[in-house]
Amino acid sequence: MPDYLPGFANHHSTEAVAGALPIGRNSPQRTPFGLYAEQLSGTAFTAPRAENRRSWLYRLRPTANHPPFKSYPGASLFKSAPFDEVTPSPNRLRWDPLPWPDAPTDWLDGLISYGGTGSVAEQSGVGIHLYAATANMTRAFFSADGEMLIVAEQGRLAIDTELGRIDLAPLQIALIPRGVRFQVSLPDGRARGYVCENYGALFRLPDLGPIGANGLANSRDFETPVAWYEDVDAPTEVVQKFQGGLWTTTLDHSPFDVVAWHGNLAPCRYDLTRFNTMGTVSFDHPDPSIFTVLTSPSDTPGTANCDFVIFPPRWMVAEDTFRPPWFHRNVMSELMGLIQGQYDAKEGGFAPGGASLHNQMNGHGPDQASYEKAVAADLKPVKIENTMAFMFETRHVVRPTRWATQTPTMQLDYDEVWTGFAKARLP
Repeated sequence: MPDYLPGFANHHSTEAVAGALPIGRNSPQRTPFGLYAEQLSGTAFTAPRAENRRSWLYRLRPTANHPPFKSYPGASLFKSAPFDEVTPSPNRLRWDPLPWPDAPTDWLDGLISYGGTGSVAEQSGVGIHLYAATANMTRAFFSADGEMLIVAEQGRLAIDTELGRIDLAPLQIALIPRGVRFQVSLPDGRARGYVCENYGALFRLPDLGPIGANGLANSRDFETPVAWYEDVDAPTEVVQKFQGGLWTTTLDHSPFDVVAWHGNLAPCRYDLTRFNTMGTVSFDHPDPSIFTVLTSPSDTPGTANCDFVIFPPRWMVAEDTFRPPWFHRNVMSELMGLIQGQYDAKEGGFAPGGASLHNQMNGHGPDQASYEKAVAADLKPVKIENTMAFMFETRHVVRPTRWATQTPTMQLDYDEVWTGFAKARLP
């Protein structure tokens, strides 16, 4: 099992070989053991100190040591913004879980884009992908377009990164910074889940405002791997995503050769069961913003490029209140997924591994069965258990890919869940 360092975006120092980290200077004339000093910058050099994210890596070879990249023909359903294959529709969409591929498929080739927002070139928006994988990766991958938030739904992932190893299980998430090379193996033989590729401002913990110092996700619960490296002289393919295209080259060595590193830009994992849920103890259902784990802010305060929001097990105690999410129309667009159990506003049809999309200003909410159950419920304290749903919520319209609008997994009867409501009776 890998070892981990606690804290989200904290400054860490870690070395796999004693004495590999330089003391006092980031790039001395002669580094320990002749290692190569290399800075990995996740923000502009002159970003404010509180926003600046970078790490210094000390490796066996510089990453500049590689042949030219050539176009990569695989992962044909892995797309990027701008998502302009089809005209975006205002219709509410829902999909069954991804089927398992017929042929052995690794994590990279198993990525399928459902849609996204913004522009890679302008560094705004997100790409939303699902994966179904049945084979270990034998090559490395990195995205030069954005950081990757991985939400495991079924099956564990063993993720080797340049900065260390991460073991990921369902009910956990991993965040891989832009540009960091990684490789995914499948301890259980197959795995399925969701990915948000964030082109915009880096994910961070949301401000807590009137909540105070404690609540929601705690910085200490984000685990960053300690340094680990491979000293292997053998051909290794490296695939990168650059401006929406996929490119490949082959090194004559392992790319995972960082012997030591320090800084505040690194992969991390987070256990969703550690989220400290907040909620009302009087009346009214709180806005979903109270469930935000991570946020990528935009240039408009309080209006996110992307929020990662979860709906975990929790107590419901509100008086005289409709407890599931009410009917609503939002300026924010919502791509929802389900990791386990049942979502409390949908009695059926929304299965773990599936997804739904409700774009901005289009009405949605509980289906008829969930509504009738909620208005008739005896409002005593009750605990919602054995569930974990989430949303990628964004200020932009999520434009679906052609595949997402044509796949047999799309539920063509989704609108029917709202067709049975009786007209209200006035006196």
